[in-house]
Formats: sequence, C-alpha cells, structure tokens
Amino acid sequence: MTYCHCSEDELATKVIGCAIEVHKVLGPGLLENAYKKVLAKKLMKEGFQIEVEKILPLEMEDIRIEVAYKIDILVENKLVLELKSVEYLNDLHLAQVINYLNLGNYKLGLLINFNVTLLKFGLQRVINDRFRKPNY
Repeated sequence: MTYCHCSEDELATKVIGCAIEVHKVLGPGLLENAYKKVLAKKLMKEGFQIEVEKILPLEMEDIRIEVAYKIDILVENKLVLELKSVEYLNDLHLAQVINYLNLGNYKLGLLINFNVTLLKFGLQRVINDRFRKPNY
C-alpha cells in the first residue's frame, strides 16, 4: 500500500530532501547503519511507508534462494534506496542497485553515499532499463 500517490521522480525528490536534512545534521564519517536508521525514522516521520532491509529472493531455473538480497530502504513500494558510507561510489555499488531494480521490478533507485562533504556529491539516480522510453 502506498501513501504518496506521486510519481517515482516526485518521490525521489522528496526523499532526497529528507536525506539532505539527515546529512546536514549528521555530516560525513558515520557508519552506513547509522544513516539508514536515522533516514528511515525521518521518512516515517514525514509520512512515507517504508520497508527497511526489504528481502528479495533470487531465482534461477528451479532454484530459489529466499533471502538473497536486502534493499536498504524501499519507499512507498516503488523507490529503492541503497545507502553507503564509503570513500567513493564504484561500479559494484551501481550494479547492486541495478540488480535490486531488476529483481524487484522497480523503476527507480537512489544510490546515496553519505561520506561526502555535500550530499549532492554522493547522489546517483538509477533507472531500470526495462522502464526507459525508447528514443524515436
């Protein structure tokens, strides 16, 4: 069930605002789990429906692994948040978000690195290619 009847883009904008507020107060240098807990509380306080560590199964042929992956925070059952507190984001972090989008059939994700001086330097929007509009 969703409480915010806005598009993924509008939702992402609102969530980014919450993440910026958290980063302004806490700053860089904390562990990822601290940011995850505070951001989750902030999002709930703002009225968003969230799931923390949302489990995604993995299936291949007749093999199913129930707890293969965990999305850090899923907002309104449509926006994937993958949080980091690292020196630099790299291709593996991006691949992780892409996998979550594909496995859960979600359209949009945010890769957020809190270990930066300004949060805008640690934000990356990730769009699931299945939902991209063709360029005709």
